[in-house]
Amino acid sequence: MAIDTIRVYTDYKSPYAFLAKDLAYALERDTGVVLDWLPYTLDIPAYLGSAKVDASGDVLEQSRNAHQWRRVKYSYMDCRREANLRGLTIRGTRKIWDSSLANIGMLFAKAQGPEVFRGYHDRVFERFWKRELDIEQPAVLADVLAEIGADTKGLDAFLNGDGRRRLADIQREAEAAGVFGVPSFLMPDGELYWGREHLPRIRALIAGA
Repeated sequence: MAIDTIRVYTDYKSPYAFLAKDLAYALERDTGVVLDWLPYTLDIPAYLGSAKVDASGDVLEQSRNAHQWRRVKYSYMDCRREANLRGLTIRGTRKIWDSSLANIGMLFAKAQGPEVFRGYHDRVFERFWKRELDIEQPAVLADVLAEIGADTKGLDAFLNGDGRRRLADIQREAEAAGVFGVPSFLMPDGELYWGREHLPRIRALIAGA
């Protein structure tokens, strides 16, 4: 079976999804496969608890056990290690962000073509992980879209109406297919791969097809 389109589930508040972005672009460029980027909003408190820290890193409030804290600290260390090798910046967040609006913005950008999508996708990821972008503010997302030449007419209505419904539909469809985290790559035959470490395997599958 030919592999012509792969669904890629991503979320702006995931450092692992950020690290997978350019590698996924390279897969698309090198193989000719089409990547259908879709948002999947992680519910981080459900499995890692939640916490809020100040500028000095002191914990202001939290609902994590010791195991969850070790896991979170390792995850950031692991991501920074990879980011440093690739010249990327990942600064730990000070709270659990609601990335829903940014993810809906992704759908809005995607509807205007690949150039607008890439411009939005790259800027939101890069600036968020430098702590330069508030992904919970509609006006901030509108500025990003305007900066890349997107038509922002109807954005507010989309963020609060059709876009929110579409995001919920995508979430349900993803979970029905087995998605639980990002980045996740869903093949045409329904085979699911979670994590950028599977990209070499996906390349091999494409070549074999």
